[in-house]
Amino acid sequence: MPEPRPLKVFLCHAREDKPQVRELYRRLHADGIEVWLDERSLLPGQDWKVEIPKAVRESDVVIVCMSPVSARKEGFVQAEINFALDMALQKPEGTIYIVPAKLEECEVPDKLSRWQWVNLFEDANDGYEMLMLSLKLRAKNLGASLVPPPPQKEPARTASSQPQIQKVSLPSSTKIVAAANQRKLEVYTLANMEFVLVPKGKFIMGGTADNEKPKGGIDIPYDYWMARFPVTNAQYNDFIAPVKAKHPVENWSKIKDHPVVNVTWNHAMSFCMWLNDEFAHELPDGYTFRLPTEAEWEKAARGVNGLEYPWGNVFDPTRANCEKFAQTTTPVGQFSPRGDSPFGCADMAGNVWEWCHSLYEPYPYKAGDGREDETVAESRVFRGGSWANDRNAARCAYRYFNVPDRLNDGIGFRVSASPISPV
Repeated sequence: MPEPRPLKVFLCHAREDKPQVRELYRRLHADGIEVWLDERSLLPGQDWKVEIPKAVRESDVVIVCMSPVSARKEGFVQAEINFALDMALQKPEGTIYIVPAKLEECEVPDKLSRWQWVNLFEDANDGYEMLMLSLKLRAKNLGASLVPPPPQKEPARTASSQPQIQKVSLPSSTKIVAAANQRKLEVYTLANMEFVLVPKGKFIMGGTADNEKPKGGIDIPYDYWMARFPVTNAQYNDFIAPVKAKHPVENWSKIKDHPVVNVTWNHAMSFCMWLNDEFAHELPDGYTFRLPTEAEWEKAARGVNGLEYPWGNVFDPTRANCEKFAQTTTPVGQFSPRGDSPFGCADMAGNVWEWCHSLYEPYPYKAGDGREDETVAESRVFRGGSWANDRNAARCAYRYFNVPDRLNDGIGFRVSASPISPV
């Protein structure tokens, strides 16, 4: 007898409600539901005007996520709802197909008023339990299954007021050294990538250029872990291979250890979401894999004392891939440890620009002023310079930006393990 297929659910929502919708996605996925979410399911190069209606058509349930914003928003979210309504007309009477879900207090649009809505913002757990009862009933009627992913063994954690990540024992012949101060570093493996600890506290942020002022002390009030290297071609392939998407780098298999390029901010965010789907169990409570904020990136790159470059205050062409060193990307870690930051991060000067979580806004940096809002479709920061840039762009304080769907052969990213909200 063939195994029952999973229940397929489509999340219809406005872009402005993305943070709440991501959380709903994570809960549904953890409960064994195959969820279609645009930033997770829509692949680079696919035509969203074709794929989204196809996904609605193939879904067993469409959850329409509602808020004051979505209720008055024009555009494709309304087209999605209308398409789902057309599909509902083809279902037998009494079928649970459209489920309106309130993310905030709002009026239910007339065209959805015939279906009972669920409240996911007051007594959110009760509302989610009611939603799951409906989805389980729909699955039963279809002969579909809700099989949660197999439980993962939690890593050992030490009793401490600060979350800890399990340390990985390195071979005795391996020495991880930060060139700036020659101290040995502890390296942690999470999601099959190497991370280093960046302790909480103040650091010097900013520089002398107009968009780097004012220069001064910024406090990051939490520990976080920064990937030692940018995401490589091989690691990015692990993300896209299961869905048979085209790799953004031609002949990537010949340069597996080079940083991935030709990825947008949205692609990088989707990669982080995939990491959380697969490896969130390796993180301390309250932490997530995401792009680093601009402040997190700069502190990891220059240390607490405001170094000009990761290794010191004087440029050294033998420590970074920039200023026509290679005219293309080089393997990650090629300049380690001599080019490492005080915390042990490699390739933070040159090789590839790295997308940050933050919107491009004036200094002083304030995490709570809206610049870390993931729903805003405006220019995002990238840092570090690339193989195609000069020493000025390789400075730790240098800031550049572009629209979130920008891609080229000099832009990549690295991942941090940080609090879910940096505010």
